[in-house]
Amino acid sequence: MSAYRPGPLLPTREGRDIALFAVVAILCFLSVFGAMAAAAADRAAAGWSRTMAAEATVQVNPRPDETGDQAAARAAEVLAGIPGVSEAEALPRAEAERLLRPWLGDAILPDLPLPHLVVVRLDAAQPAEAQSISRALAEAGLDARVDDHSVWRSDVRRAALTAKVAAISLAALAAVAASASVVFASRAALEARREMVETLSLVGATNRFIAHLFQSRFAWLAAVAGAAGALAGCAVLAGLILTGGDQGLTPALPFDWSDLMMAAPVPVLAAGLAALAARLTVTRLLHAAFRSETRG
Repeated sequence: MSAYRPGPLLPTREGRDIALFAVVAILCFLSVFGAMAAAAADRAAAGWSRTMAAEATVQVNPRPDETGDQAAARAAEVLAGIPGVSEAEALPRAEAERLLRPWLGDAILPDLPLPHLVVVRLDAAQPAEAQSISRALAEAGLDARVDDHSVWRSDVRRAALTAKVAAISLAALAAVAASASVVFASRAALEARREMVETLSLVGATNRFIAHLFQSRFAWLAAVAGAAGALAGCAVLAGLILTGGDQGLTPALPFDWSDLMMAAPVPVLAAGLAALAARLTVTRLLHAAFRSETRG
C-alpha cells in the first residue's frame, strides 16, 4: 500500500505563469544589459578622456618669411624642451590629408588650405598645462593656438553621463515593471483561489502563513526567470565581444568579460523583489478582506 502524499496548496505549474515567467525574464534581461551598457559607457569615456588628456594640439600661423612646415617644425622644437612634454611632432600635410580623407574625399584635398599642426604628447605623470605651452610658444616668437582638448573631454564626460543615466534608468524601469507584474499576478492568483484562502482561514491559518505560500511561489518563479534573463544577457554580451574583437561590436561601447559578473546577483534580486511584492500585495488584500467581513 503506497503512502499518500498530499500535493502543494498552490500548484507548482500553471498556464498563466508562463506569461509571467516570460515578462520577468525579459525585464531581467533588459536590466542586466542596461547595467552592462552603463559600465561599457563609463569605460569608453574613461579611455577617451585618458587619450585626449595625454595629448594637445597646437595650430601654428607662419610668419611672412617662412612656410607653414617651417613654422610647425620650429614650434615642435620649442615644445620638445618644455617640462611635462614627452614628445612634439609637426604633422605633415600628407598625414593631415590622410586623416581628412574619410570625410572629405580625394577631390578637394589638394586645393584645401590645411592648418599647420603640431601634435604634443604630454607626460602622463606631470603633464604640461596649456598656459605653459602657450607661454613658451609666445616667448619663441610663434603665433600659435593651443588646444588641450578640455572642451572635448567635457563633451565626452557629459555624453558618458547621459549614457549611464539612460542605462541605469532602463534597469530601474525594468525592475519597477517586474514588481508591477508580480503584484498583478499575485492579485490574480489570490482571486482565483479565494475559496481556498477562505477555507485556510476557517481552519486557523494565519495571514502570514497564507502570504508565505504566495511569497515562496512567486519568489521561486522570479528566481528562475531572473536566471534565464541573466543568462540571455550574458549570451548577448559574449556574442558582441566575440563578434567585434577586444573592443566589442563597436569601440563606442567596449564591453568586457568582467561585465558578466553583473548578471550574478540578478536571480537573487529578482526573487527578493518578487517575494516582497507578493507578500505586501497578499497581506494587503487579506487585511482588506478581513475588514470587509468585519463590517459585514
